[in-house]
Amino acid sequence: MERGTVTAAGGASGLPTKALSRALRERVDGEVRFDAGSRGAYSTDGSNYRQVPIGVVVPRSVEAGAAAVAVCAEFGAPVLSRGGGTSLGGQCTNTAVVIDWTKYCHRLVTVDTERRTCVVEPGIVLDELNRQLAGKGLKFGPKPSTHSHCSLGGMIGNNACGASAQAYGKTVDNVRRLEILTYDGARMWVGPTSDEEYDRAVASGGRRAELYAGARELIDRYRGDVRQGFPKIPRRVSGYNLDSLLPENGFDLARALVGSEGTLVTVLRAELELVPVPACESMVVLGYPDICAAADEVPRLLELCRPTQLEALDGRMAQLMREEGAYLDSLERLPEGDSWLLVQFSGETVAEVDRQGRDLLRALGRAEDDPSVVFSDDPQREQQMLRAREAGLGVTARPPDDRETWEGWEDSAVPPERLGDYLRDLKKLFGEFGYDHPSLYGHFGQGCVHTRIPFDLKSADGVADFRRFLLRAADLVVSYGGSLSGEHGDGQARGELLPKMFGERLVGAFGEFKALFDPDNRMNPGKVVAPRRVEEGLRLGAEWRPAAPATHFGYPEDEHSFRRAVLRCVGIGNCRSHQGGVMCPSYRATGEEEHSTRGRARLLFEMLDGHPDAAVTDGWRSTEVRDALDLCLACKGCKSDCPTGVDMATYKAEFLSHHYAGRLRPAAHYALGWLPLWARLARVAPRLVNAALHAPGLARLGKRAAGVATEREAPAFAGQSFAEWFRDRGLPQPDPADPRTVVLWPDTFSNHLHPNVAKSAVRVLEDAGFRIAVPERSVCCGLTWISTGQLRTAKRVLRRTVDVLRPWLDAGTPVIGLEPSCTAVFRADAPELFPGDLDVQRLAGQVRTLAEQLVNHAPDGWRPPRPARTAVVQTHCHQHAVLKDDADRELMRRAGLEAEVLDAGCCGLAGNFGFERGHYDLSMDIGELGVLPAVREASPGALVLADGFSCRTQIAHGATGRGALHLAEALALALDGPAPARYPERLADRPRPVARDARLVTVAALATVGAVAGAVFLRRRT
Repeated sequence: MERGTVTAAGGASGLPTKALSRALRERVDGEVRFDAGSRGAYSTDGSNYRQVPIGVVVPRSVEAGAAAVAVCAEFGAPVLSRGGGTSLGGQCTNTAVVIDWTKYCHRLVTVDTERRTCVVEPGIVLDELNRQLAGKGLKFGPKPSTHSHCSLGGMIGNNACGASAQAYGKTVDNVRRLEILTYDGARMWVGPTSDEEYDRAVASGGRRAELYAGARELIDRYRGDVRQGFPKIPRRVSGYNLDSLLPENGFDLARALVGSEGTLVTVLRAELELVPVPACESMVVLGYPDICAAADEVPRLLELCRPTQLEALDGRMAQLMREEGAYLDSLERLPEGDSWLLVQFSGETVAEVDRQGRDLLRALGRAEDDPSVVFSDDPQREQQMLRAREAGLGVTARPPDDRETWEGWEDSAVPPERLGDYLRDLKKLFGEFGYDHPSLYGHFGQGCVHTRIPFDLKSADGVADFRRFLLRAADLVVSYGGSLSGEHGDGQARGELLPKMFGERLVGAFGEFKALFDPDNRMNPGKVVAPRRVEEGLRLGAEWRPAAPATHFGYPEDEHSFRRAVLRCVGIGNCRSHQGGVMCPSYRATGEEEHSTRGRARLLFEMLDGHPDAAVTDGWRSTEVRDALDLCLACKGCKSDCPTGVDMATYKAEFLSHHYAGRLRPAAHYALGWLPLWARLARVAPRLVNAALHAPGLARLGKRAAGVATEREAPAFAGQSFAEWFRDRGLPQPDPADPRTVVLWPDTFSNHLHPNVAKSAVRVLEDAGFRIAVPERSVCCGLTWISTGQLRTAKRVLRRTVDVLRPWLDAGTPVIGLEPSCTAVFRADAPELFPGDLDVQRLAGQVRTLAEQLVNHAPDGWRPPRPARTAVVQTHCHQHAVLKDDADRELMRRAGLEAEVLDAGCCGLAGNFGFERGHYDLSMDIGELGVLPAVREASPGALVLADGFSCRTQIAHGATGRGALHLAEALALALDGPAPARYPERLADRPRPVARDARLVTVAALATVGAVAGAVFLRRRT
C-alpha cells in the first residue's frame, strides 16, 4: 500500500491515506474529500488551535456516517465528528478524518408533543429545529449565542448552555437518550438505566454488556471521588459527566456521554426533551458602577426572583460597541451605570411577567423611573438587548485599538455567590500579566464569565506567558470552587489543566472511561484525556512565519496588512446561518464549509504558508483558493454581517489580481469585467449589438465564447443613453459652487442599460429644487474591474474619474449615486485602493445615495411625491453592507410607501457572478432561498422596488412575472399624478431585445469584428 505522511497524536502516522480515501469513496454514500482545499478549510475551528485533517467525509445519511466510521476503523484512522465548528477549546480540529454532519444529516425525525420529546439527526441547526417546533408551541431550551448555526450534535458534544440555561439547564439536562456508535462498531441507544434494564444489557453479552458493566464497575470504584470532587455549581462543563452514572442520577449513560467532545463515541441520533415556548417575557436592566459591583448583586437577585436569564455586560464592551458602531440602539436604552445586569422573566401573560419585574424592583428598593433602571415588556426591544449581549465574542475579538484578543480563558465559572470576589482577583491577574482592559461579561446568574484576552501568541515570550497565565488562572478558579469551563468545554485549551480541578485520581477515572469506549484512542485523540499541552499546535505560535505579500488594496483598518485582514476571521461561524441578513449566500445554497466566509478565510490563512504543514502551498497561484473563491458572490454581506468585519469581496479581488497576473484570464473577466467599455462601444449601433446578443445560434455561441451562462438573457442596451438624453436637453452645466448643484453619477447600468432610472432621478431631484450636473466626459467607478480582480485597470479608471470630478470635488458638490454597487465603490473600495489620496477621500465623503440627498439635504418644505402604495423592497447587498438603508426607509415613509423591506438575503445574481458560465444554477438557487418567492407572493397592486441593476435583472429572470423599479422611478411616476391600480411590469422605455431580423443579425455578426478591433484600440488608451 502507498503510505501517506499524516502524523498526529493517537496513531495517525503511516496511514495509507490513498487507500483510505478510495475505500471511503467506494463504500460511503457521501462526499469524500482528501484534497488540499477541503483539508485547509477544516484545519481549525473557533479556537487558537490548528491541525490539518487527513480528509473530510460529508455523509448523505446517518447510515452513511456510520459506514464512514467503520471504514476508518478498518484502517485505524482517527475520527472527528464535526457540527458547526465553532468550538473555542480546539475540540473540532484534529489530524483525523473529519465527518461533517451538517450538510445532509439534519432531519427532525419525530416529535412527541404529549411527552414533549423529539428525535433529531446530529447536523440539525438549533434555530432550524426550533423553527420546525414553533407550530407545536415547543422548543429546545438551551440556546448558546451561536444558535443560528450550531448543530445539535455539536451542542451534545460540547454540553452547550447559553443564556437560557438559567431556566432550562445545560444540554445534558435536556437529553433523554442517544443512539451511539463506538469506534469498534457497537451501535445502541443509551439513556437512564434501571436495575432491570442494566441486567438485561449485561445478559445480552458482547460489546453492549462490556460497556454497561464497565461503566457500573467504574462508578462503583470512584463513587465517593465523584460526589466530592465535582463542583456543585450550575456551570460545570469541564471533564466527563461521570456524575450522571451515580445511582441517584439514574445511571444515565446518555448524559454521561454528553460533553465528551467526540472522544468516546459517535452520536447518530438524539432524543431530546422539549419545553413550552413562553407566551410573554419582560426584562429589567439594572445599572452598576462596575462589573464587580454587578456581580456582587447576583446572589441577592437569585434569592429574590427566578429569572429566565440573568446576563451581564460591562462598560468595556459598551465602549467597544460604540467605537465599532454596533448595537447603538441597544446601548441608548441602557440605564445609567458602567456595567449592567439584564434580568429576563417569562410567563403566560403580560401581567404576570410585569409583576415579576416590578416585584424585583420593589425588593431592591428601586423604581421604574430610577435612572439606573430600564423596564421593558417589548419583546423586540428585549431581543435587541440580548443580541447585543450575545455579540460579545465578535465585538471583543477585534477592538478598534488594534489589539488582537484571543480565547483560552474565556468561560470559567464559579459559584454565583462568590462571583464578585472572583472577578476582582481575575482582574488583578490580568494586571500582573499586562493584559489590560479585557471585557468581562457573561451568564452571571450561573457564575459563568466570558472574556477575550490580548495574549501575545506570536512570540516565544508571549506564548510562555500564555501558558503561565492559564496555569495561574486555573489555580484561581479552583480556589473558588469553580470550573475551568462553564460552557465551551475542555478540548486542548483546558484538557491539560484538568488535574488542577479534579485531581489525579478523577482524571485517571476519565482515562479509564475513555479506554472503555475507545480503547485504541482513535476518537478525537489528544483532547480531554491524554491531551496535548495548551501551547502546542497553536494556529499562530512563535514559529508561525507567514508571507507578507505586497497588495493593491491598502487595508487601512488592518495596519495595511493583508495577513492581518485575513486574521479577522476568528471562527465565530455566523456565515453559516440560514436566515436573516446577507452573509453568506453561497454557503446557504451549498451547505459547504469551503463556500462559507469562514472556510475561505481559513484557506487564505493556509495560503500565507506560515506553517510547514500548510494545506495550501502555491500561494497566489493556488487552485484550491481560486476554487473556493469562485463561488463567492462578492456581495460584501460579510463586511457588515460578520462580527469581526471580514470583507471577503475585497480579499477575492486581491487574490484574483495576483492569481491571474501575467497570464490569460477566464473569458468572462474580459466580457463582463470590461462591461463599461463594451457599453461605450455599443453606442455606435445599439440595435445591431442587441440583435447579435439575442439572435438564436449566434447569441449562444457568443455567450459560450465570452464565458457567459447560456441560460441568461443578455441585457439590452438602450437606444439612447442617459448621457445622450441629458445632453439633448441643452441645459448649461450649473455652477459647482451653487449650493443647489448636485452631480448625478452616470453609472454604466443607469446610463446604458436602464436609463429611465437616471431620468427619473433627474425629475425627482429637480422637483426638490436641485440643479443637476452630469460629467460630459466618460467616467466609471471601476466596479466590474474590481469584482473580477483587474485592479491595475480599476485604479487607472478610478484615477481618470477623480480627475474628471475634480472641479466638483474642490467645490464640495454632492455626488449622487443611483446604482448601490457603484456608489459603494466610492465609499469603500476606492479609499482602500488609494488609502492616502485626498481627492478619493473627498469623493468618499461627498458621494450620497438619492435617498440620503432627499432626506437630509432637500430644501425645507419639500415633500416627496406620494405613490401611497404598498411595496416589496429588495435591498442591494452592497447597500446593506456599506451604504445602509436608513435614509431609504425614511424617504419611503415620507412618500407614503408602506414598505416591506425583505430580509431574504442576496438575490443571487450579484453583478457578474450570476452571468458567468457555471454559476447559473447556484445563482438561481440563492434567489429561490428568499427573494424570488417573496416577489411572487407580493400582491398584484404592490410595487416591487430594487435599486440594484442585478436585483432587478434577477427578479426579471426568476420567473416571477414581475418587473422591479428603482425607488427613483416609483417617485417619478407619482409626480405624474395618481398611481394606476397596477404599475406595468416593464416601463415603456426599458430597453428590450430587438426583433430577430436576419439582416440585422448578419450585419451584427460582421460588426463584431470591428468591435473587437475597437476594443483593442480603446483598451490601449484606457
